Amino acid sequence: MKNFGKSLIIVILSLLLFGTGCARNLTMSVPVTGGGNQGSPGEAGPPGQHTGISTIFVENSTGIDDGITRLLSSMAGQGLNLHQSPAAPSGLIGPNDVVILKINAQWAERGGTSTDLIRGVIQALLDHPGGFTGEIIVADNGQAQFGSERRGGSLDWANPNSDCLTQSTMDVIRYFRGRGHRVTGSLWDEFTLTRVDEFSAGDNRDGFIVEDLMRSTGFEVSYPKFTTEFGTMVSFKEGIWNPGTRTYDSERLKVINMPVLKSHGLFQVTAAVKNYMGVPSARLTNLRPHNSVGRGGMGTMLVETRMPVLNILDMIWIAPDQGPASPYSRAVNVNKIAASTDPVALDYWAAKYILMPETARRPGGRAPSMDPDGTEPGTFGHWLRLSMNELHNAGIPATMNESQMRIIEGRHQVAVNR
Repeated sequence: MKNFGKSLIIVILSLLLFGTGCARNLTMSVPVTGGGNQGSPGEAGPPGQHTGISTIFVENSTGIDDGITRLLSSMAGQGLNLHQSPAAPSGLIGPNDVVILKINAQWAERGGTSTDLIRGVIQALLDHPGGFTGEIIVADNGQAQFGSERRGGSLDWANPNSDCLTQSTMDVIRYFRGRGHRVTGSLWDEFTLTRVDEFSAGDNRDGFIVEDLMRSTGFEVSYPKFTTEFGTMVSFKEGIWNPGTRTYDSERLKVINMPVLKSHGLFQVTAAVKNYMGVPSARLTNLRPHNSVGRGGMGTMLVETRMPVLNILDMIWIAPDQGPASPYSRAVNVNKIAASTDPVALDYWAAKYILMPETARRPGGRAPSMDPDGTEPGTFGHWLRLSMNELHNAGIPATMNESQMRIIEGRHQVAVNR
């Protein structure tokens, strides 16, 4: 592979048996850092980052193949490296970073993020060329209400979104933790009703910070603050707290946003932007975060707390109708995953070219309301544009303009409107 300037070492690890009884073929482990194009003509930097062009990387994947490795390798070939290293100083994740995998854990069956994809991303992080000494936290807030059992989210659904239908998120976490890795789960539902102060104020309790200021979108900012089982003190907004120096390290905390592509009864589409609804406490803020989505509130949430360094969209199984709760029987097997540093562009492309065509095949005619080009209130395009405007107001580039999107599928550039 000439993009790397040297031969890749491919280590094939197969037939790895999880404690759940699911026979697994682990993703082939290949370097996802290194050389590659550091920019294209007319661009100011790596095309996978925000330089006027938002690049969306797409791969076919069943979740139990090497799809995530191919995706990350494709990114590296365009100068967007997962791992920060001497060979890739602008890489996204340093060897000692604390990484939150913000998944969707509110729903069972096909409504939650694929646990196979979660497993693949964790393995890729641990395969850091400098050795990974940081910590990986798999997390979500199902708000302790709604969800598949009307009690919020779970990291241990008995009927999860996995190839074998039994491998829960906690099964994945226990596997890696049992091998000595600093991988843990944090279900923020457990303290979503607890209002706390920051570590810097002397409050070491797990809970949610609530900022008593209403934003123009109707959003009231709140975010989790907690200590992991390894003693890492995390403020989602401020970073990693060091009680010795009484300082936060914001740069060391990274978020990888891992939604699943689904329809939504009220807001039409849920993907990367709306997945941040699993960050605030809706219970402590009178449901204002959810009610503000149609006014661009998720954009406010992204701006006012912490932007993800990468968005990885699970499209292995998608839910084209019936809202975010997708039973096995209604899901559609697409076998694709995609990634971008621009959550708006990723959602635009996925809604228009993956979700809408499948929804159009179903009775009910809901596809037009999912159109990201929609401008009427109540359409997906309307609230996605308002969310994008919140990013723009904060100086964060994002786009819904197809002429500013570049699609790399299987390491080849393809037309956006194919």
